[in-house]
Amino acid sequence: MDDLTALLADLVRIDSTNPDLVAGGAGEGEIAGFIAGWAGRHGLEAHRVEPVPGRPSVVVVARGSGGGRALMLSGHIDTVGVAGMAEPFSARVGDGRLFGRGAYDMKGGVAACLWAAAGARGRGLRGDVIVTCVADEEVASLGMQAVLGAWRADAAVVTEPTGLDVCVAHKGFVWLEVTVRGRAAHGSRPDLGVDAIARAGRVLTGLGDLDARLRSGPAHPLLGTGSVHASLIRGGQEMSSYPESCVIGIERRTVPGETAEQVRAEVRGLLDEAGRRDPQFRAEHRVTLVRDPFEVLQEAGIVTLVRRQAERETGEARRVYGDTPWMDAAFIGAAGIPTVVFGPGGGGAHATEEWADLGSVRRCADVLLAVATEFCA
Repeated sequence: MDDLTALLADLVRIDSTNPDLVAGGAGEGEIAGFIAGWAGRHGLEAHRVEPVPGRPSVVVVARGSGGGRALMLSGHIDTVGVAGMAEPFSARVGDGRLFGRGAYDMKGGVAACLWAAAGARGRGLRGDVIVTCVADEEVASLGMQAVLGAWRADAAVVTEPTGLDVCVAHKGFVWLEVTVRGRAAHGSRPDLGVDAIARAGRVLTGLGDLDARLRSGPAHPLLGTGSVHASLIRGGQEMSSYPESCVIGIERRTVPGETAEQVRAEVRGLLDEAGRRDPQFRAEHRVTLVRDPFEVLQEAGIVTLVRRQAERETGEARRVYGDTPWMDAAFIGAAGIPTVVFGPGGGGAHATEEWADLGSVRRCADVLLAVATEFCA
């Protein structure tokens, strides 16, 4: 293996399953230690950021001589679980691909960031190249939020897999819970019981109507429209009783311009309408998590620089597009740091066979080094 492939293989061989996704998951401790050791062997600084015990991130720095702009290269080091995978940590190589959990999402991008930082160290740059290897992106982004509390940069590249294209926008989401209230009673006493599950049907019907309105409304030029769906439902006590409650988990995907307060108003309106139709309908709602959408101007300096260097490296025009999943780019952009998403290719994110395209990882690393050399000069 060449050095970059060997680095990616080492990262993939380390189990870094997010323990908030999978009970007993290994977490980021071992992989954070490996990255810090790798950085030290390559003459780079390594700083551990650990807001929650056992959930560390690592910030690796190729320190410049001073007076230049700082560039942040970012990737997450946690992964989803490995259920159904035959050899999740083998890092098997074949046909130009490296297989294993996290190879695509997103240890290929992390390896490219680290390799670019090591290369930047010997180029006499004035600015710092800051690689943020963050924990917990797959759940709550504790790592990125903690890192941004201590580290700043003049621009950032998030190396989620884009197939060497340039992503300038992504969707956000709002998670909510609606609790529909009934009245518990023996199943033989309809005069006493109120069926919360049946009345929750009004919420489900309302969600379907809201989704249809959203998807037929004004569309973002890169992301389309927002959407809403019922993700989870639970209710009732046992077969012989009227259910006293029914809880519906709702996910509302948002596009730039849509806010959490707008989503709250939509759900309040839906519940109010259900109450007007059914005098016995009682429900309340709460927001459990908000992640804002992301967008950066296509004319922003970091966007044009990454696109130009990617086109130079690949010899092809690169697509500028918006993506559907949420990413840490939203937090970095909200911190006032111009941010673009650019990473290698592959496939199988969250699937039972996951792989990184090794040629793409190499080209990504070369582009990142070229971007850092120009930006931090």
